[in-house]
Amino acid sequence: MSARRMNYGLLLSLLVVPGIAFAEELNAANTAWILTSTALVLFMTIPGLSMFYAGLVRSRNVLSVFMQCFTITCVASILWFIVGYSLAFGEGNAWIGDFSKMMFSGISRESLAGDIPESLFAMFQMTFAVITPALVVGAFAERMKFSAMLLFSAIWLIIVYAPVTHWVWGGGWLGSMGVYDFAGGIVVHITAGVAALVAALVIGPRKGFPTTPMPPHNLSMTIAGAGMLWVGWFGFNGGSALAANGDAAMAIIVTHMSASMGAFTWMIIEWKKFGKPSALGAVTGMVAGLGTITPASGFVGPGGALIIGLLAGLVCFSATQYIKRGLKIDDSLDVFPVHGVGGILGSLVVAVFASTQLGVLSGYGFADGLSTIAEQFTVQLTGVLSTIAFTAVATYVILKLVSVLTNGLRVDEEEEQQGLDVVSHEETGYNL
Repeated sequence: MSARRMNYGLLLSLLVVPGIAFAEELNAANTAWILTSTALVLFMTIPGLSMFYAGLVRSRNVLSVFMQCFTITCVASILWFIVGYSLAFGEGNAWIGDFSKMMFSGISRESLAGDIPESLFAMFQMTFAVITPALVVGAFAERMKFSAMLLFSAIWLIIVYAPVTHWVWGGGWLGSMGVYDFAGGIVVHITAGVAALVAALVIGPRKGFPTTPMPPHNLSMTIAGAGMLWVGWFGFNGGSALAANGDAAMAIIVTHMSASMGAFTWMIIEWKKFGKPSALGAVTGMVAGLGTITPASGFVGPGGALIIGLLAGLVCFSATQYIKRGLKIDDSLDVFPVHGVGGILGSLVVAVFASTQLGVLSGYGFADGLSTIAEQFTVQLTGVLSTIAFTAVATYVILKLVSVLTNGLRVDEEEEQQGLDVVSHEETGYNL
């Protein structure tokens, strides 16, 4: 069993035992690194994801996207403090945590989670809880009521995100099976991607889709946001080692290699298919590479990461084309084909590239009790399918409930034409 899995398993066992006296002393180096990683992951949402998404919509909706990401950050943080952290990391049972850690009960300046402050661990996990519902925003951009978006995001965080986090990282049934998800391929990207697909289907397409061109209004803003995501992802994946050590360093290396290969692959495909490589394609391929390596980032080496990035570019590009042009589903900013498909792909191929028998492509071995690619793949497939099914059903029910509570999920056609900046906030992103 790898050192990183042993360390993470120890941390989880300490977290789920109520009232335990933590034996380890605080490690200043690890604490400093996770403090930095926490800031990096929050940086991914505000301003990174906000700018990435805002540049992709039309100019009359740019402020609404910023506002949605900003307010989700606020609401998700509050809910995580009140009950989300407890449901995800409280002792509970195999399916859900309990209420023993509500309002961060029992967390003091001195209490530790492993060898870092538990307050820091809770805050680090809070930044993941922030970015996950914010990712879903891209599916219904430019047409969902602000009130519906806010209520949906709040309920979804508690009903979907917290339980799945417990399944994988909080001592739940998938973690006990040995599922590999180092930094959130299942917990973050599959849940957000599947929720995005369901939301796009339930809400319906934007007026004029797919015949009316809807180009990004500011690709410079999108590329700047993409750069922030790339840098922030080092905290996302590297910080998930929960230590300043070789595991964190290797996670950062494989993250960078997959992102680079994903961007380059997407660019080459576009160059061959359409005659010219696009900036939008390059940054989308980068995000695909980042999302796909996320579950595998602690278990594979740089060689495996290069192949994973290549697969991310190929598969996510094909998925994007099929969803929009084949199925004509208006997942506005390609959340499912990039994050959802990338999360699924990475969660499955980690079973291959974690193997120690692949020479230069070798990883760091399988989960405790598993000894073959087939065994690890079976566990990974179980995690992927169960998360897809649960997220899809729960998201559909939540959307229908929110629709009733807010008298419809989306603005009317006239308001959509006017733009959500003015309709929802009586402001504009640009005053020219």
